[in-house]
Amino acid sequence: MARNERKLKEAAAAVKGRHGTQVLDVTSSGQVETSMQEVRERYGRIDILINNAGYGVFEPFVTASLAEFEGMMEVNYMGTVRCTKAVLPHMLEQGSGHIVNIASMAGKIGSPKSSGYSATKHAVLGLTSRLRQELTGTGVYVTAVNPGPVDTPFFDKADPSGNYVKNVKWFMLKPERVALKVVEAIERRKPEINLPLTAAAGVKLYQLFPGCSTGSRISR
Repeated sequence: MARNERKLKEAAAAVKGRHGTQVLDVTSSGQVETSMQEVRERYGRIDILINNAGYGVFEPFVTASLAEFEGMMEVNYMGTVRCTKAVLPHMLEQGSGHIVNIASMAGKIGSPKSSGYSATKHAVLGLTSRLRQELTGTGVYVTAVNPGPVDTPFFDKADPSGNYVKNVKWFMLKPERVALKVVEAIERRKPEINLPLTAAAGVKLYQLFPGCSTGSRISR
């Protein structure tokens, strides 16, 4: 599911077996409910939900507009809430399912100019960990995936200048690698995965020495 029908169809063309696409704006509760209902009617059930909708705008807090903060929260956090609310009752009824929330290393240790984006991913992580506790023993599993920078068009909007990408290019992740790790997390029912290892190490260091985060460049 995505908002861009052309890109959806291009991606679907590479998928084998029975599949379909849905055009969906996660900021619309009505569209989310309708789309999830259509998927259930078409396939009979929903076994896995991957909440991946999100965007970022990297700008100093003092100059970033309220609209940017609100927009990122509506998509990154509330979009996750809406999609999960629409699917979870069905999963609980069938006694099985897996919800994967694509958060970010930025939700744990952000960088200058990413305060708005980092806040949304911090919220996603908080939601994910508490939801996991609530669903213990229900047959429904919840996973948080925290990638560092991923080589996608995400930065076209987040960093139009290209300066951020230049700084982190050396450890940017390929989207194919992240996708494989997501599949692995589902298969092994992992509660959380952090990518890459260098970023995960940075988070551990920050937890021990919060002062060392000054000037950090770890973010998705």
